Amino acid sequence: MASSSSLLIEGGRVIDPSQGIDRITNVLIENGRVAAFDAMATGDVRTVDAQGKIVAPGLIDMHVHLREPGREEDETILTGASAAIAGGFTSIACIPNTEPPIDTQATVEFIQHLASRADQCNVYVVACVSKNREGKELAEIGQLVQAGAVAFSDDGAPVYDAELMRRALEYCQMFDKPILNHAEVRELTQGGVMHEGLVSMVLGLPGMPASAEDVMTARDIALADATGGRVHMMHVSTSGSIDLIRRAKGRGVRVTTEVCPHHFTLSDECLRSFDSNFKMSPPLRGQSHVEACIAGLVDGTIDVICTDHAPHAREKKMRELDQAPFGIVGLETALGLVVTQLIEPGHLDWPQAIAKMTINPARILGIPKGTLAIGADADITIIDPNVAWTVDPAKSRSKSTNTPFGGWKLRGRADTVIVGGRIKYQADGADQPSRQPVRAR
Repeated sequence: MASSSSLLIEGGRVIDPSQGIDRITNVLIENGRVAAFDAMATGDVRTVDAQGKIVAPGLIDMHVHLREPGREEDETILTGASAAIAGGFTSIACIPNTEPPIDTQATVEFIQHLASRADQCNVYVVACVSKNREGKELAEIGQLVQAGAVAFSDDGAPVYDAELMRRALEYCQMFDKPILNHAEVRELTQGGVMHEGLVSMVLGLPGMPASAEDVMTARDIALADATGGRVHMMHVSTSGSIDLIRRAKGRGVRVTTEVCPHHFTLSDECLRSFDSNFKMSPPLRGQSHVEACIAGLVDGTIDVICTDHAPHAREKKMRELDQAPFGIVGLETALGLVVTQLIEPGHLDWPQAIAKMTINPARILGIPKGTLAIGADADITIIDPNVAWTVDPAKSRSKSTNTPFGGWKLRGRADTVIVGGRIKYQADGADQPSRQPVRAR
């Protein structure tokens, strides 16, 4: 007999890169865990019709700014987690550039408490590398790991001191935790608002050169090579950095990296509009860098697709371009952009794209997610690959609406999202689950 907490997903194309599965089958969930493929339980079970849809492990975004504590006018853990669920993400990792920063056990536990109370998606905590994100003294790494931190970062700023970075890599190696670093040499980007190139020159705007990212990337690779530590390069955006990472991987350096949809979709040409929703850090680059990002995804140099979801209240983004903050929201548009910009043009197939949004980030963070293995937590994203929809910022679940993709027509989005065996989200018009007798097979 199926248990009272059973859920049956019927007839979907199950794609699980962690197991090399890509076939049409049923997935049975019991007591919050994946229980079986193919076999049909007897008795009554709640069913979800997934015919014509893709059934994947729950998507994971390892780079999300939730703003709480300190900047609740931009986002809260509740609104950010709600946006994540709507975007198909069952697990997110929050970045510690909050106010105060996440550099103590108490702050980690505060985040965990609010995430549990929100009861949306799983929220993992990335804690600070340095105390107060000042780059002067290491945070209490061991205590933070004990509290539940899955990785360390001072994102919003790079770990600037090379000696501190070296010691952090050595110390985190004891706990097999990665350091996620924002690659930027600040002296080279001082006052910049966009990518330094022909467009910035024509517009008369101060630029942020690609070399600012490349120099820091090279430094971090050298330190990871010297220490044996794990470094993860955040939101890579330049052809030079991608080539450095490609070669470092070839000689066995423990380096991984991620790219955001805006960096493989948009170019610095967008800044001709002077719209601050196109202002981000790293900045939108020239077309050759966009193509390098896609090439890095195709050849496997880039491990992860994430959002760098960076919400800002409307009044902040309404300032003049040089005064407006960097960053855009991305949780609710990422999947559609991956389908429209990568899968439909043939750059990636579905298993490749899903791997970069499930098992790859799970392995980097060392979390037990990103798989539909029997016995695994039933975190599942059912994707409608064919639905066409238009991005409407007014309908965003995020507290902020700073997206450059408003009005874009995309294909593919989350249809049903399941966390721990419970349906947390269904898109408008999705089939509602019903209780039906299940036939034996």
